[in-house]
Amino acid sequence: MRPRSTPNYLFGYSTALIEQVSRLIEQDRLAPWLLAKYPQAHAIRTDAALYDYVHTIKNQHLRNAGSLSRVAYDPKLHIIKNALGTHTNISRVQGGKLKAKQEIRIATLFRQMPPDFLRMIVVHELAHIKQRNHDKAFYQLCQHIEPTYAQLEFELRAYLTYLEQGGAALWVTQPA
Repeated sequence: MRPRSTPNYLFGYSTALIEQVSRLIEQDRLAPWLLAKYPQAHAIRTDAALYDYVHTIKNQHLRNAGSLSRVAYDPKLHIIKNALGTHTNISRVQGGKLKAKQEIRIATLFRQMPPDFLRMIVVHELAHIKQRNHDKAFYQLCQHIEPTYAQLEFELRAYLTYLEQGGAALWVTQPA
């Protein structure tokens, strides 16, 4: 399995880090390292369980933010929008009032990921409630909610690069 010259998920990281991840993939050492660090997938499989999980984190860190009308796994998200999660505001007129709804959608690929990776993407989407753009304030909020956010994001990107280059999915659970 030969890595491509510029892995999509590692764009923006230093050349040294990209080369290090590429070497780990070439030497078949990235997957064992990830499995040792994150031995199992989380148990949040349904949209209802995901909603409860996201709502708990939101209530702990963003109490004054608006309510979420929907949280769901989205099987089309990763393929169509090339995104791992989305936060959407929908406004519509109901009678004489403007009604606003907020939705969070998480790519289905996160159904079978370690709990830390799911938390990282949830924190990212929740941070969009307060900060729309990926700027300094946005990443500071992510870091405030999840202190290891930057490291988790990098490790997730390394895993996605591994998958992109033909690696087998880790943390795959068998149906009961």
